[in-house]
Amino acid sequence: MFSRQFTKYFFLYLKDLGTMCYKCNKYHLGLCYDVMSSCTLKHRQSCAAENFYVLTRRGQSMYHYSRLSCMTNCEDINFLSFETRTELICCKHSSYCNLPMGL
Repeated sequence: MFSRQFTKYFFLYLKDLGTMCYKCNKYHLGLCYDVMSSCTLKHRQSCAAENFYVLTRRGQSMYHYSRLSCMTNCEDINFLSFETRTELICCKHSSYCNLPMGL
């Protein structure tokens, strides 16, 4: 009986916390080269992964690192300059959804 009630209240507690996101200024190949922490989504926010790439002379993108955060008014988009490309990926469907996969 105790464990069933505890489990029920534990999941209600987690639900009240809201959607959580990873937060790291420099994430690369599965490691945070800063302090890995988390943030809770507020109104109009999404989890965000900003992926930074360096462009080669042939125009290919080489992954450099990612920045993970909670971002207001986040929209999926690609920014392209002469030497860099930045890819912004937003999500809020589940907690910690902003971890880059395959990078």
